[in-house]
Amino acid sequence: MFVPDLPTLVESAGYAGLAAIVFAESGLFFGFFLPGDSLLFTAGFIASQGLLNIWILVPLLTVCAILGDAVGYWSGRKAGPYIFTRPDSFLFSHRRVEDARAFFDRKGAMAIILARFIPAVRTFTPIVAGAAHMPYGTFTRYNIIGALAWATGVTLAGYFLGSLIPDVEKYLLPIVGVIIIASFLPMGWEWWQSRREKSEIQ
Repeated sequence: MFVPDLPTLVESAGYAGLAAIVFAESGLFFGFFLPGDSLLFTAGFIASQGLLNIWILVPLLTVCAILGDAVGYWSGRKAGPYIFTRPDSFLFSHRRVEDARAFFDRKGAMAIILARFIPAVRTFTPIVAGAAHMPYGTFTRYNIIGALAWATGVTLAGYFLGSLIPDVEKYLLPIVGVIIIASFLPMGWEWWQSRREKSEIQ
């Protein structure tokens, strides 16, 4: 996950840039390195300082998250098993696809919601769901719930924190650092569970 100077990125990107980033990370092969959670939080914080309109920002990012996952689903539906055999490239990581498939196999439909909060896995899980031919109605239901929890929830968390705490801008970078670290904890937990299950089988 690439993490630049997020406040500068958010201010420079504006609504269109933020929408494109959230859309790409939600379901395009090359979006796995983008800073999702921390970007959403920072965008909400910037909105609390009056530099963005929260009433435009939240619906926009939520819709882009939903549409990105939908594109990922149909990419997987069309590509099918090919996505599990294509070689690595600058824009594609086979290992990330395998991680997402293992996560999807363990969690089923709930993976669509839970993956929103796991870097890289959130990009490939809708693709895997499409390749697995999950019914689109089921996928859409979980996709919307996940987008509301992630895009709406994390953005509003940044907004309300920025609104409630005096001089919170002094603590923005440490807070974003904690969010980045916390975003990797579910991935570590899943890795540990996977290793434990394999050891039990052996």
